[in-house]
Formats: sequence, structure tokens, C-alpha cells
Amino acid sequence: MDGKDYKIIAALQQGARTPLRKISKLVHMSESAVRKRVKRLEREGVIERYTVVVNPMKLGYNALAIIGVDTTPEKHHEILEKLMKIEDVKQLMISAGEHMIMGMVQARDNKELTDIVLRKIGGIEGVTKVRTSVILERVKEMC
Repeated sequence: MDGKDYKIIAALQQGARTPLRKISKLVHMSESAVRKRVKRLEREGVIERYTVVVNPMKLGYNALAIIGVDTTPEKHHEILEKLMKIEDVKQLMISAGEHMIMGMVQARDNKELTDIVLRKIGGIEGVTKVRTSVILERVKEMC
């Protein structure tokens, strides 16, 4: 990885559909050289996938929250598997911080968010604590 690779990645993070022709001008390389680098970055797993960032509120999800979940040690993996199957849970991370598992939840409204947190997540056997931080406003999001 060199400076040009980082610039290519930054350009693709700003817009995955950015034409390679435009990126080649940014990094002062030929389009074919940029294409080869992008293919290498994909092959090496640096670029895992291309995606679309969607505004959840435009889709009717008016309640967003970060959750912290603590579990009993023997149920940790099983709980993680169950959380991955809950459609409302959009992101999951294993954490070494205050909580064992961190995640992002989207709901249509606060009533639905309450149901997700208390029943769907809190009701899983082995969950010892669920902490919820409601998101008031999305300010920055990078892929």
C-alpha cells in the first residue's frame, strides 16, 4: 500500500461509482494503472465490497440507536448468532470496551425500538444487560 492506493480508496469511499477515469486524474496515473490497483486491492481483501449508504429516515426508520449488549460467557457466541438474525439489527461488533457486543438498531418509531430492545434482544437467554443510546442526528458516515 502506498499513498496512491490510499487516495484511490478515499475516492471510492466518497462514491463507489466514481469513474476510474476521474480517479486516474486525482492520482496522476493512467486509467489502466488505476484499474489494476483497484483489482489488486479487491483481490487482497482491502476492498471488501461496494455498497450504497442509505438514509434510514427516508425509508421510514425514525428511531435509530446504538446498543451495548452484555452476555453470560458461555452464551456469547450463541447470542451473537441470534442477534445477526434480527433484521432490525443493522450492524454488530464484538467489543473489548464497556460492553461485549455493540450494534446499531433501526426502528420505525420509539415503540418499535422499545420492543426490539426489550423483547427481541433483552429476551434472548443469556443476555445480562442491554444499554441503548438513541441517535438524535446522523452527522457523518463513511463506508
